[in-house]
Amino acid sequence: MIEALWFYLKLGFWHVIDKQGLDHLYFIVTLAIPFTFKQSKKLLLWVTVFTIGHTISLFGNLYSEIEFSSYWIELLIPITIGINAIMLLPSKKTFIFFNKTYFFPIMTLVFGLIHGLGFARYFKIIIPQDEIEFSLFSFALGVELAQIAIVVLVLISSFFIIRILRRSKNSWEFLVGAMILSQALGMILERI
Repeated sequence: MIEALWFYLKLGFWHVIDKQGLDHLYFIVTLAIPFTFKQSKKLLLWVTVFTIGHTISLFGNLYSEIEFSSYWIELLIPITIGINAIMLLPSKKTFIFFNKTYFFPIMTLVFGLIHGLGFARYFKIIIPQDEIEFSLFSFALGVELAQIAIVVLVLISSFFIIRILRRSKNSWEFLVGAMILSQALGMILERI
């Protein structure tokens, strides 16, 4: 049981940090960049919303054969990253019609659902049928721990850039948003 916990926890953790699938990392970075340590509770709640969405998709695919096009799922993943990156580019007034209180959590949940579907077929192959709930919980815990590690690194980096190096918060957000948007556009073009 401990071995299964450790196996799926590591699988979930490395699923997020995997160099071959940086989409997860990019989304969490774009989500975390606007926040400070003082706002970390709210940020961690939104990160958990992602994990919930991801887990719902995996769970749903394990118990009911969800029919979906892997082409569209793989295309939607970088699109959601691009949308989140775009939110970092303009001044806050430009996107006033997007209420961040609702938009980011909903976007985070949708991304979690989409990304979960992107991993669902593989996960269904590797998970033992007699330990579905335990394995899924362990995997989700690994995903959550990796995301928290990313959030902490982003918050430390932002603190260093803004407070120590005295760079503008807007410029920092714009730089990170532009870099991740370029990566998302590249991913979209590869998948079209």
